[in-house]
Amino acid sequence: MTREITDEQVSQEAFEDDEIREPRRFKVLLHNDDYTTMEFVIYVLQKVFNKTEGEAVQIMMSVHKNGIGICGIYTAEVAETKVVMVKSMARKEGYPLKCTMEEV
Repeated sequence: MTREITDEQVSQEAFEDDEIREPRRFKVLLHNDDYTTMEFVIYVLQKVFNKTEGEAVQIMMSVHKNGIGICGIYTAEVAETKVVMVKSMARKEGYPLKCTMEEV
């Protein structure tokens, strides 16, 4: 015996099976080193992370004083892109600036 399934039943079953989840979020971090200039870190924070000058200075000081600074929290794809951008900019300018991402 075959059972006919209506479109409404299919869409209801699909809805019940799909669990809506928030996307995973990641902190993008800058790490202190003895070579990258404070000015370059501020520049990166403004260009890559769209920080104001004041915000960029605050984060740069956190990197300088605490060894690490949080640039922002993003979805995985956005965080990965920003990490690659920072690394590329730093290498182009000859700086060893380390940028990583960590799940929140």
